[in-house]
Amino acid sequence: MFRIGSNRKAPRGVRAVVASVAAAATLLSMSGCTAVQHVLDSQQTADPASLDLSNVPENLRSYYQQQVEWNDCGGGRECATITAPMNWDDPTMGDIELAATRIPAAGDRQGSLFTNPGGPGASGYDFVYDGGEDSFSSDLRSAFDIVGWDPRGVGRSSAVECYDDAGMDEYFYGVPEKMPKTDEEKIAYAEEQAKKFADACKEHTGELLNYVDTMSTVHDLDLLRAVVGDAKLNYFGFSYGTDIGAHYADTFPLNVGRMVLDGATDPSLGQFDVVLAQQGAFGDATKAYLEDCLSQAKKCPFRGNVDQAMKQINRVMEDADKRKILASDGRQLSSGVISTAINAALYDESSWEYLTQAFSDYMLQGNPDTFFLLSDFYYGRDETGHYDSNMFEAFMAINCLDYPVETDPAKIKEYNKKLKEATPIGVDSPEELGDVQCQQWPYQSRVQPAKVTAAGAQPILVVGTTGDPATPVEWAEAVASQLESGVLLTYNGEGHIAYDEGDKCVVGAVDEYLTTGTPPANGTVCG
Repeated sequence: MFRIGSNRKAPRGVRAVVASVAAAATLLSMSGCTAVQHVLDSQQTADPASLDLSNVPENLRSYYQQQVEWNDCGGGRECATITAPMNWDDPTMGDIELAATRIPAAGDRQGSLFTNPGGPGASGYDFVYDGGEDSFSSDLRSAFDIVGWDPRGVGRSSAVECYDDAGMDEYFYGVPEKMPKTDEEKIAYAEEQAKKFADACKEHTGELLNYVDTMSTVHDLDLLRAVVGDAKLNYFGFSYGTDIGAHYADTFPLNVGRMVLDGATDPSLGQFDVVLAQQGAFGDATKAYLEDCLSQAKKCPFRGNVDQAMKQINRVMEDADKRKILASDGRQLSSGVISTAINAALYDESSWEYLTQAFSDYMLQGNPDTFFLLSDFYYGRDETGHYDSNMFEAFMAINCLDYPVETDPAKIKEYNKKLKEATPIGVDSPEELGDVQCQQWPYQSRVQPAKVTAAGAQPILVVGTTGDPATPVEWAEAVASQLESGVLLTYNGEGHIAYDEGDKCVVGAVDEYLTTGTPPANGTVCG
């Protein structure tokens, strides 16, 4: 598994923050009322029937001109289903459905603000419906309809289907009766499990499985922009959601309104480079966690310095694979469960205490339950064994279409050598082990990693966090430099994405830009 992984944080939504106008004023260089009014005028929502569709191929215009009915779906939300072609290059193959929800603007409406919380595979519908007030400031909710949708392959939209709950349990938590010992046995076992999963996805999803790639979602997003009547797209993407936004800007630069990419991914990187950068960032986050833990000697189960604590964690993981310790629900602990628990906690500094509890419970009492609680949170599994979404099924499907699979044995060995150096925690894997899941996937990627320039687009605000373990700050820096109109905002802090940290400098700068069109100075640093 590679790329961003789950965009789950604890708490799930982005915390509510009201922008500080005073703080924003000290950060931003205002260009005067005339310029601001010009930007506002350019963002006004149009009647869908009046939008210019001259650049839309004639065989696709009916999708752009469809009449969408938004219905009250409770909690002050409106919901709708939009029709899109399964294959944008050949609409005769049939249609799919996209599920969307929105919170209508509470004040003087400037248009729609589309959002995606990441993944790939996370539900934008749930993100807005369940946590819209927590995720976006009152300033943004006053100025915009906040719109979330489930991308193709995800959730309530036409979705990827692979396993039932029991199958997902076996996929994530299953331990073979006889653990493979040699490299050949480990690779054979991994390939067998990957092939079973891939075959199930193809059987239960059908042709859609070949068309859940990010570029297809980019075209869906332009369709959504049109059916809500917006001449320009206003967009706030988080984590993998920035990948959607960056590719949209590169594909439809003249349709870009105001766009924020928080926790940016770098589209120019191949899958191995993505994993190596992520593992290095997670390694740094692990060190930051351990430094914090060791400073609280009475609570911390580790002893010595950070390097010694790292070795203790590796011994715990090796021990788990040998001892066959069972959780209270009967599942067997493995190094994979511990690794997932660590990653889940590192997404948000507020979760570090739960990771400490997990290691304390296991190292002092032999109780692995808290490791499973963290891992289950990451995967969206409840105490009954039910998974709350198809996020990780969609995650696999989208990733395998977005990145070409590397099959060169020499490059795979070189990658595994670098991965071992970049990853301070984890059990060694065979040198020949590549991206097993995508190697078994029934459909291959049709794209190559490439830089995004979005020539001609309005300013695009790119936000990076220095201690982000999932989307390293270097990616935000790279994307901001690739985009011709990119503006970089850096937050000095820990955790994945910046806007939800509640920093007045970050929230003020983002809100000012989205509501007025005036970005902060390029290179602004907060925190």
